[in-house]
Amino acid sequence: MWSVVNRRPVRGGLLSAAVAGSLVLGATGCGGEKDKGGVPDDYKVVAGTQLCGGNAVSPDAAKALKMITGSSRFEASGEEYSVEQAATVLATMYNAPGSRRGDVCRIYTPLGTPDFDLRVTWRHVDPDATGSPASKFTMLKMGEQTLAAADKAYVQFGCKSDKVAGTSEVGHLEVGVERWGMPTEPEGNVEALKDAYATVAHSFSLAMAKELGCTDNGGLPANPVPEPA
Repeated sequence: MWSVVNRRPVRGGLLSAAVAGSLVLGATGCGGEKDKGGVPDDYKVVAGTQLCGGNAVSPDAAKALKMITGSSRFEASGEEYSVEQAATVLATMYNAPGSRRGDVCRIYTPLGTPDFDLRVTWRHVDPDATGSPASKFTMLKMGEQTLAAADKAYVQFGCKSDKVAGTSEVGHLEVGVERWGMPTEPEGNVEALKDAYATVAHSFSLAMAKELGCTDNGGLPANPVPEPA
C-alpha cells in the first residue's frame, strides 16, 4: 500500500530533530561529528529547475517561482518528492476506493530567508461537477480548465493512458500549486502573480502528463498560455 509522505521544512522539522539528536548524543557520550549550526550535513540549496526530481520545473517556471517567492534558490527536495514518484503513486492508487488526491512536491525558501511554503498536489476530478470558481480566480486557456489566483493555481487535464484509466477511458486530473499557511492577502502585482502561479502549475501538470504517458500530453500546450478563457 502506498502512503503519502509529509516532509516538514528543515527550519520547522529536520533542523529541530537534528538539534535534539545532537543534544541526546552529547548527553550519552556517543556523539559523532556535529552539524555546523545544527543544520544536517545533507542540507542543500538548489536552483528552481533542480527541484522535485529535476524534470518538473521548467526555466519559465523557475522564473515564475522567483516572482512568487522572491528567491531563485530553494531547499533541495526530499527523495520522496518528485514527479516520477507522484505519478507512480497516482497510477497505483487511481482505482483504489477513496484515493483521490496526493502530494507531488513541496517547495521551501532556504534557511535564513523569509519563510515561504508552496505545496504541489494532484487529485482526481469529476468533469461533470458544476459550480462557479471564486471571484479571485481567472480562467485560462490551458487543458480542460485552468484557474489562477494570486496565491494558487489549478490545471485540469484529461489523461488517456494505460497507467491511469486505460486506453478506452480518460482520467481527469488536476495539479495544483498553492501557497501554504498565508494569513493575509498576497501583496504585489496580482495579475503578474496569477500568471506566475499558472506557469508553475502548467510546468508540473505537463511533467505529470508526460510521466503518466497521457496521450498528446493531456492536451496541454508545450508552453504556458496565461490568456483568459
